[in-house]
Amino acid sequence: MSTSDPVILEWVSAALGGDQDAFAELVYTYQDSVYNLCYRMLYDRGEAEDAAQEAFLRAFLNLQRYDPARSFKTWLLTIASNYCIDRIRRRRLQWLSLDDSLPNMTLREDEPEPEDVTIFHEQSAAIQKLLHRLPPDYRAAVVLRYWYDYSYVEIADILDTTESAIKSRLFRARQMLAESMDSQAAPGTGKLLLENA
Repeated sequence: MSTSDPVILEWVSAALGGDQDAFAELVYTYQDSVYNLCYRMLYDRGEAEDAAQEAFLRAFLNLQRYDPARSFKTWLLTIASNYCIDRIRRRRLQWLSLDDSLPNMTLREDEPEPEDVTIFHEQSAAIQKLLHRLPPDYRAAVVLRYWYDYSYVEIADILDTTESAIKSRLFRARQMLAESMDSQAAPGTGKLLLENA
């Protein structure tokens, strides 16, 4: 994994020396990435905000453990994803609505028809329910791979495991999703998920 750029390393060094403004720069630089990961994992804005704040607090308290040979962003996302996995395990998989995650729609000529919007909501809710059936480690791998387009190596680094373990988790997650789809729809429908993966 590549190192952080020199400016980031300067801020880390200054923050270690007690410069709160330097740490604030780190928060400002990475707050969107950390929040977005937490939101994809937890599917709740309030929980995602709490989780992002907790991730930054843990990063601040453990800053002396950061290895400058590693990407600072990857280190932060590792902290955030581990916290989210723990939080998911504690709350025991709840079903949440996707409505809050969709952008506000404005009236335009290219606006989708109400029926299309309804279908999109239904499909999004169905996908979310399927994701919530996955074990937290599998869900983290799926989110990092298919929403953030991280490589297997990057995901392995974030989740502190091996590339082969990530490939195995993703394969098993796709199988589980396909099986869930088959149990809810016509048998064989979920095979498309495996074939298109």
